[in-house]
Amino acid sequence: MRILVTGGAGFIGSHTVDALIASGAGEVSVLDDLSTGKRKQVNAKATLHQTDLRDAAAVASVVEQARPEIIFHLAAQMDVRRSVADPAFDAQVNLVGFLNLIESARRHGLKRVVFSSTGGAIYGEQDEFPCTEEHPRRPVSPYGVAKLATEAYLFFYKVEYGIDYLALRFGNVYGPRQDPHGEAGVVAIFCGRILDGKPVTIYGDGTQTRDYVYVGDVVRAVVAAAKSSASGIALNIGTGIETNVNDLYSTLASIADFPTRAKHAPARPGEQNRSVISPARAERELGWRPEKKLADGLEETFKYFKQQRARSS
Repeated sequence: MRILVTGGAGFIGSHTVDALIASGAGEVSVLDDLSTGKRKQVNAKATLHQTDLRDAAAVASVVEQARPEIIFHLAAQMDVRRSVADPAFDAQVNLVGFLNLIESARRHGLKRVVFSSTGGAIYGEQDEFPCTEEHPRRPVSPYGVAKLATEAYLFFYKVEYGIDYLALRFGNVYGPRQDPHGEAGVVAIFCGRILDGKPVTIYGDGTQTRDYVYVGDVVRAVVAAAKSSASGIALNIGTGIETNVNDLYSTLASIADFPTRAKHAPARPGEQNRSVISPARAERELGWRPEKKLADGLEETFKYFKQQRARSS
């Protein structure tokens, strides 16, 4: 199988590349502009193409070389707050970039796309907790709008060109290699502040909730999606467990034996109050369920950042 992983030098992408290569899935190419991804995180057995998705000609050149049968589309402008501040930039990366990619790939034998969508921003303020994939999609940020639009484009490409797809609506993914960018990077941000011995800032009163899912669990879902016969649907990839930011920080501070209390600042625009998603459909379709408990995942993540800090000092 010829495989292309966009964003394969990043947090979830690099773990995905490692898992695909370890499983012997096929010939793996990586497309990443390295704006947030790191070259050192790219598996040595993968071919890296440093390319910006917004550059249609460059993307076409990569696709012509790689000729992927399956694309794991994990590259994104992932900062909710930046999408609010600059919707056009968000759309250029998350929508136009995707169209550059799939327009080229459909001409070179593309059969399937596994798309990293969002299980938080796509639903907006929820009516049910946890919510299923049938919940109304009411994104309150351009980031969420772009993810929803990409799912609609994928449906078009399936109908028009017969390209299978699964859209995986991730919860708030955390774990080793996480970069402290965007809302989803809160665990990495907290770890960095604690290791610096500086107070953590929580925006809002800290009662806002998220569904934190460990990166290892997410990667298992991504790989399972490639092997599944399911097509043309979206699946929530989360835990179904709500955790507020105050409790998240308390758990991390306890793990790190860090006594400093968090500071609070005004809430930021475009962020939801409560977000938690049901993984029941993913269990039915993929045989997948989350395995890592939050406290255990946070302990492994903090240990990773602590080791990274020690190596760089």
